[in-house]
Amino acid sequence: MRIFTAALATETNTFSPICIDRRAFEASLYAPPGKHPETPTLCTAPITVGRRVTAQKGWKLIEGTAAWADPAGLVNRQTYEDLRDEILGQLRAALPVDAVVLGLHGAMVADGCEDTEGDLLQRVREIVGPDVLVCAELDPHSHLTARRAAAADFFVFFKEFPHTDFVERAEDLWRIAIDKLEGRVEPVMSIFDCRMIDVFPTSREPMRSFVDKLIQIERDDADVLSLSVVHGFMAGDVAEMGTKMLVVTNGKAEKGEALARELGLELFSRRGTYRMPEIDERQAVAQALAAPAGPVVIADMWDNPGGGTAGDATVVLEELIAQDATDTAIGTIWDPMAVQICMAAGEGAEIPLRFGAKSAPGTGRPIDGIVKVVKLVRNAEMRFGESFAPFGDAVHIRVHGIDIILNTTRAQSFDPSLFSVMGIDPTSKKILVIKSTNHFFASFSRIASEILYCSAGTPYPNDPARTPYRRARRDIWPMVTDPHGFETTA
Repeated sequence: MRIFTAALATETNTFSPICIDRRAFEASLYAPPGKHPETPTLCTAPITVGRRVTAQKGWKLIEGTAAWADPAGLVNRQTYEDLRDEILGQLRAALPVDAVVLGLHGAMVADGCEDTEGDLLQRVREIVGPDVLVCAELDPHSHLTARRAAAADFFVFFKEFPHTDFVERAEDLWRIAIDKLEGRVEPVMSIFDCRMIDVFPTSREPMRSFVDKLIQIERDDADVLSLSVVHGFMAGDVAEMGTKMLVVTNGKAEKGEALARELGLELFSRRGTYRMPEIDERQAVAQALAAPAGPVVIADMWDNPGGGTAGDATVVLEELIAQDATDTAIGTIWDPMAVQICMAAGEGAEIPLRFGAKSAPGTGRPIDGIVKVVKLVRNAEMRFGESFAPFGDAVHIRVHGIDIILNTTRAQSFDPSLFSVMGIDPTSKKILVIKSTNHFFASFSRIASEILYCSAGTPYPNDPARTPYRRARRDIWPMVTDPHGFETTA
């Protein structure tokens, strides 16, 4: 067997003021054929898992380019088309192939191309023809469009949020692909539109039990090859935004459709109960200060670079200063200009500095003060599962008795090593402020005495009922209360 694999991924917050060009991919991950590291990144696990699987089978794996950019706003159209055409050219050179196995995200939007994954998959299908297997692993915070579903044989999405299972789901993807190539199964996708958009953390109920149920069905029902909840991405203003239920069966389309509807309606029935309990910055700081022990983690959940924001909001920091908080560390505030100034000043310097809140309204006000430059780190990285996530040249400063990490490459706060690499012992602090919606939970929950989800400012469109969408559909919950017509048909 000859199998082609590649990855092209980012998550596009169409409301973000930060556009993505080729430099953004090169700063996060740009690996030409054969140059991908041994450890997978979030959307490239099909490549690293594929190396192991094809070696065991004695098959030929032909690697194309792997490119990932940290989430932000629209992708520059020329950048997208260049990367797309690079991969498509590699696929043409690899022909003939028996399968194409891709790592995608599912929420990329380029200027002038709303459904980039659909565009890529359709072009892949045109190159390989109708009989070659085409499949992909995707992030659930994505848009399952009709165009991409028509172009592929099957998809597998991560089940967990935080996304701790991207390697396991890549293994599922390859297991189904192998069974298809060796003639044991015939994957068929069935999709149910839940007609809703919500936030579905699997670190708490009721989503935890729902995902556990999906896993059990996969184990017990031989006809079911894979089950996925496609959460949707509420910051993506695209026509097919929303939550979907995907069932992949072994040639049982009718059974798959019935199961997708059953599970999708069950998901819908609990709408509005999945999100984490959110408090504002005043309550979060006061509650953290009153806690008997630390570290108390305050998640500045909507200034999350993993959702495409700048990560430069200062709303929580302003409140910490107002309430005279000390023994506190913040990771991170994105401000490349401030980092450059601190790098020039050097470790140990005390300088006047203005930093933060430069990207957009709703992110607070810039902070002014005499800061001490404590530590400088070039090309800083934090752990993310088995891999590492870069956050660029970074500086540890201290102002108003608070330790703050300023960085140059936007990245959400995945792991406590974010602090330790900058010379801060996270376990010694009373309060840790991080920028992440829920991906932090897997690692920070191991050291936190308490976790507070803080909704501070408006850097991210987190209330879809009020978000000024221009392209997204309006016939789903919470934009309307009864999108399935249950009340009128009851």
